[in-house]
Amino acid sequence: MTLMTSVSSSLAVLVVDDEAPARARLRDLLADIAAEVPNAVVGEAANGVLALKLVAEHAVDVVLADIRMPDMDGIELARHLGGMTQPPAVIFVTAYENHAVQAFELNAIDYLVKPVRAQRLATALQKVRQQRLPPPLPVLASLQEGARTHLSCHERGRLLLVPVADILYLKADLKYVVARTASREYLLDESLTHLEQEFSARFIRLHRSVLAAKLAIAGFEKCATEEAEAQWQALFHGISERVPVSRRQWPVVRSYARQSGAGGQGRAIA
Repeated sequence: MTLMTSVSSSLAVLVVDDEAPARARLRDLLADIAAEVPNAVVGEAANGVLALKLVAEHAVDVVLADIRMPDMDGIELARHLGGMTQPPAVIFVTAYENHAVQAFELNAIDYLVKPVRAQRLATALQKVRQQRLPPPLPVLASLQEGARTHLSCHERGRLLLVPVADILYLKADLKYVVARTASREYLLDESLTHLEQEFSARFIRLHRSVLAAKLAIAGFEKCATEEAEAQWQALFHGISERVPVSRRQWPVVRSYARQSGAGGQGRAIA
């Protein structure tokens, strides 16, 4: 990840690609068309996670993002950028001329097919000058292959990334969702229902307002409530908090516990 000085009268460009030669080629092309479309490369990143860190540190007008990258691909990067108050424009770079590329074009999301040509790049940057439109989030969600690797949290003017692998449970809280990790809570502007659909393989519903990460569940214990009515509660690795399991969801949760062995450590799940 590198950061460079921008030129205020130019388009500030962030180049994101996991391959160094591809980033170098884009830098050279941007320099070639600088007289036609003034621009300055203000940073480079090898994946979406590093790119978001740069965007948080520096003003960026346009992101040239490869689609297929490790850790976080270009589609997920664009989804996180789209949630910002003033998101940069995103131009996708891809080696694959397929149905996704056609969808980008139909929805006014520009794209460049590798090997990128100088005039095509200039045309794309001119579009940015004229429109500055962020990619439509619903379109990006439909095009992404598989679930996201991170969720976004906007906190005190900052964009924080929460690795999905670190989340122990997700809890609906009014119009937001609280993501609990072993270290802290994050407030997400997400729908619990949509998160359940997207991450169905990773999370299981404990009750109508809580999804628990299956691998984070340490076991289940039956406890008496204030009304002296016994209720099953889920225990998690790394935290002391317990989350109640609703009567409605208990048969499903119990079945999972029996299959996975999550009811271990001497805790009955009968």
